[in-house]
Amino acid sequence: MDALDELYRRWLFEVWTGDLAVADRILTPDFVGHWPDLQVHGPAGAAEQVRRSHEYFADVRTALDAGPVIGPVPGEPNDAAGGSGMVAAGWTFHGTYRGGLPGATAEPGTAVSFRGQDIFRARDGRFAEYWVVSDVMGMMTALGAFG
Repeated sequence: MDALDELYRRWLFEVWTGDLAVADRILTPDFVGHWPDLQVHGPAGAAEQVRRSHEYFADVRTALDAGPVIGPVPGEPNDAAGGSGMVAAGWTFHGTYRGGLPGATAEPGTAVSFRGQDIFRARDGRFAEYWVVSDVMGMMTALGAFG
């Protein structure tokens, strides 16, 4: 398995299922994560964002739907063997709603699934930058936020 493929799988299957300490090993110290509503910095910032998601969802499971697809950083030589490049993948998040999410009217215990896509820029065997697009509208609809 390619090193960047394995790096992505650690993000999806370890960090997102609750092993937040892994973030320190797979993200660069100057990591920048671009979520739709905020930007986080460093492994601790990314781990905190994941932890906040776990406040609202128990029994978190993730599934890899597509990829990861690995390619060069635009305008740079291809160095995937050296741990640098771009990684893209599609995923599905599954969890059990705990309650408390602003706007949600679903009962705690409601099963929720939604899909998304990740894009990472890797440098020297770690992820340095991250962009995510996810179906938050679908998630909030499942949680009864829109009537």
